[in-house]
Amino acid sequence: MEGIKLDKWGYGVRTSSDACISAINAFYTQVLSYGRERSVILDAPIHDEGCVLGNILAAHFLLSSGTDDFNKVLLYVQAAQSHYDEATDYEKAVFDAVSYLMTEDRNDDVVLQLYAKLARDFPKDLVSLKRAQILCFYMGRPRPSLDLVQQALHQNQEASYIYGMLAFPLLELGKMEEAEKAARKALEINKQDVWAQHNLCHVLQQECRFNEAVNFMEEYSSAWSSCSSFLYTHNWWHVAVCYLEGHSPLRKVLDVYDFCIMKELERPDCVAAEVYMNALGLLLRLYVRGEISHCEDRLKALASILTDRITWHVEWLLDILSLWALASVKELTAAQSLLESLKSRVSGMKKRKQQLMQKGVLLAEALYEYGRGKDDHKALALLGSDFEASDYKMIGASDEQLDVFNEVWYNLLLSSGNAAKAIEILNARIKNRDGVPFMWRLLEKAYLMTARHEAASGAAEKANVLENTYFRSATITATVSQA
Repeated sequence: MEGIKLDKWGYGVRTSSDACISAINAFYTQVLSYGRERSVILDAPIHDEGCVLGNILAAHFLLSSGTDDFNKVLLYVQAAQSHYDEATDYEKAVFDAVSYLMTEDRNDDVVLQLYAKLARDFPKDLVSLKRAQILCFYMGRPRPSLDLVQQALHQNQEASYIYGMLAFPLLELGKMEEAEKAARKALEINKQDVWAQHNLCHVLQQECRFNEAVNFMEEYSSAWSSCSSFLYTHNWWHVAVCYLEGHSPLRKVLDVYDFCIMKELERPDCVAAEVYMNALGLLLRLYVRGEISHCEDRLKALASILTDRITWHVEWLLDILSLWALASVKELTAAQSLLESLKSRVSGMKKRKQQLMQKGVLLAEALYEYGRGKDDHKALALLGSDFEASDYKMIGASDEQLDVFNEVWYNLLLSSGNAAKAIEILNARIKNRDGVPFMWRLLEKAYLMTARHEAASGAAEKANVLENTYFRSATITATVSQA
């Protein structure tokens, strides 16, 4: 293991193997492009079993991929440790951050400090920056994510991927104009930056530019086949939600579900849990709109898979959506087992983490009760009188993914007879985002429940206009959930 070679960023890596460096560089590209070939990093230790960087990146890849071969992970870590003193300063910085990130009892704030130092000392390393941003996402903290990328930006002004990485925390902080500018800058540099495509869609969707969002995403969709199961199906999830929120014919939404999201399961290298998460997120949106009768067979088929514990605890969001799905199709034994298992996992966390994730447990319980459909008052009590889905980012979900839980809450307010509260909340939400027909239909229903017929007529008129604004071929009349 003699000599030093430069990686993609221009930082020194102690190795004598060109093939080892090539595997590391290929891994970088796969991570930033959300590619399906991230396992290429496992080639690095094959070509140089003593390369610190290759070994620690291989260890983290295996662990984050959900492997149960922990001995293999440990062997990679030990190999990196045994050559640590010979490593370059860059490799040592990456090892320190990644190895601590992998510890079971880590302090996430300490991890962020390590990555902040790494970003200061080695600002061109966009993969380490990406890893830090992912941590921030699961902590529900977009502000430090933005700070990290802004810190590295001056050294990466024309670098591919950096502006897509800038766009996401901006949109999560509600800075839509800046997020759109960053995403478009990213696409000027690299049209195939799928993360930038995704982030631009976020902005267009949030601003109710549904037709524009769909046209934009479908134009680029042919390139998504090389993406991971998550981003491939997640991008299509965005397309489907735009169709749904823009009041497209329901057939368009279901076509995306059948032929774009669930079709991914036919690929031999698919990661099924990532597909299920996006599929369930779409089905729940259909459910709150009273459209589940059109796809009840799809929900039952998916729920039958979710009884298998192999899908449990991969992602918090998947667990919560699974609880709703299992309860709604009366797979109550499996749902109760999943809920108890989730509670048990939280009880084993450190106190600070446990307190943070307790909100996730309450959301899980609420979705279980909502799925059961037996006690809407109980489900509503679990969410609380001032529920705001964006306060639940710690479950590892974006504002767009979380918004369906706001829709659940609106329905629970109405079904529990809290029409006055619903009117107050819906008017406030519509003030910030007034282009979604479904929200006006909910407001119409709330006004009718309080015998405010003139106001109900006004809301209905607005809904009628919007239902024919985005996708003029729409023929399906909007319905409001009776749950």
